[in-house]
Amino acid sequence: MLNLNRTFLAALALLLTAIASPTVLARVTGLPDFTDLVTEAAPAVVNIRVTQYGERAGGDITGPEGQPPFDGEIPEYFRRFFEGPNVPRDRQGAGSGFIIDSAGYVVTNAHVVDGADQIVVRLADRREYVAELVGSDEQSDIALLKIDEINLPALEFGESVNLEQGEWVMAIGSPFNFDQTVTAGIVSATGRSNGAQQYVPFIQSDVAINRGNSGGPLLDMDGKVVGVNSWILTSGGGYIGLSFSIPAEVVMSTVSQLRETGTVRRGLLGVAVGEVTRELAEAMQLDRPTGALVNDVSDGGAAERAGIEPGDIILSFDDQPVVTWNDLPPLVGANPPGKRAEVVVSRNGERREFDVVLDALEPEEEEQLAAEEGEGGSSNALGLAVEGVGADRRSQLEAPDGGVLVTRVESDAAWRAGVRPGDIVLMINNRPVEGLTEFGEIVGELESGKAVALRVWREGATTFFAYTPAEDDLG
Repeated sequence: MLNLNRTFLAALALLLTAIASPTVLARVTGLPDFTDLVTEAAPAVVNIRVTQYGERAGGDITGPEGQPPFDGEIPEYFRRFFEGPNVPRDRQGAGSGFIIDSAGYVVTNAHVVDGADQIVVRLADRREYVAELVGSDEQSDIALLKIDEINLPALEFGESVNLEQGEWVMAIGSPFNFDQTVTAGIVSATGRSNGAQQYVPFIQSDVAINRGNSGGPLLDMDGKVVGVNSWILTSGGGYIGLSFSIPAEVVMSTVSQLRETGTVRRGLLGVAVGEVTRELAEAMQLDRPTGALVNDVSDGGAAERAGIEPGDIILSFDDQPVVTWNDLPPLVGANPPGKRAEVVVSRNGERREFDVVLDALEPEEEEQLAAEEGEGGSSNALGLAVEGVGADRRSQLEAPDGGVLVTRVESDAAWRAGVRPGDIVLMINNRPVEGLTEFGEIVGELESGKAVALRVWREGATTFFAYTPAEDDLG
């Protein structure tokens, strides 16, 4: 027995020694080492500084008596960086980006360079270049820049479609102008939607992203770019664990078109879609609430020509499943005009297949047709799911111009106040809501704990509803 105890104690001592070793400890904890990855990737990550020129000396910079020197509209991006009455003549902002080609092509976010008169790219080795804007696409929030230099370090794109929840990812960028800042985390989810960018199935992660990280790369453990960091969900302007990145496949498609033509063209199915609820699924003879309900089809559009009708529930597009209604726009928008695709629908419980040839979504039509393709519908601080009001639906409802359509009321406070699906929100706190863009801007500025007044249109009449959003809704 004594020998047996000695053998057991010796074996235990060996096990504890092994666990304490760095190699085994890393395996036990599962924590990766990012040092080599940073060394390889960081030289291709850049800082981007943008300037919008104000009034020049010698011009009318004083304005009428008692008026500020500049009374034009300041883009929202630049407004974020300045507070108080003393707005400088030149407004500046900053972001991140990364080199994708040794010949000097740089990717960043469209919102980083929106409205900029000058764009300066600073490399990791502190060299600086004035960049040319090759092209920008607001819907995907991607911009392509070109600097006059060669033999630059560049990053390669990976495949975001293979990302799994819990997988490690890393970001490099310039939050608050701290160049080459590295943060890491895991993939929280994929395929997240954002009402302002209906064509992007965002990657959600808990990687720390802050102001200035926009446009920087999200890297997998092979050092490949799987996403471009775009936005965060926050109540106070800082990171709270909800970061969103544009998938590599969307970025590559957008960059390819921007590089070739300077613009982006997308396919158009020509349907207005909505959520399939549990009750609706039961009525439509589905065994579960899945797919995208076709509320309307555009006259003469691709869907109507193929035979798709209102009331159909789209289950798949081009062999890709449509699990929720906001899965459809990214699938359609990822294809060029003229693309032939198979659409599978459920009609009165019967499975049907249709061959469609996509139309072209022209740039000037994107804001209007975003609503008709099912834009919006995601939750916000008001506890309301909303979407834009397309021309066809506005005509059908005989609704006034402007506003956003409430598709779902998630807030108990809003429901008790009287807000219902089908209402069109025209004003928030006496500020007009022209569409989804204005709605998002106003809601983003709401303060926690303060009542909100909504002016809504319902069945030919307008009325006001007031309530205080829950603290959780405001983050």
